[in-house]
Amino acid sequence: MLARIYKPARSAMQSGYAKTKDWVLEIPPQKDKPVDPLMGWIGATETMSQVRLTFDTKEEAIAYAERRGLPYQVFEPKERAHIIRPGGYGENFASGRRISWTH
Repeated sequence: MLARIYKPARSAMQSGYAKTKDWVLEIPPQKDKPVDPLMGWIGATETMSQVRLTFDTKEEAIAYAERRGLPYQVFEPKERAHIIRPGGYGENFASGRRISWTH
């Protein structure tokens, strides 16, 4: 299986960009996870699928994968377009407002 190198997207519950700046290298599991017949819990026989490495740049992640001999695939991020509209919420606090802001 190929190791995935990607930049994580922000979750739907956050408006900022926390934890989305770094590049992540994940190794998918090679085998199916065994199920315990008594309790029904899912076990893990390999630890590499639990490893999630973060890097500052994409080049560092690629260099690490090549040093370790890991086949990899790079997923480029889709950049989010910033929506800045005139007369938006920030205009309520502008110093050059023509109308006073009252409630």
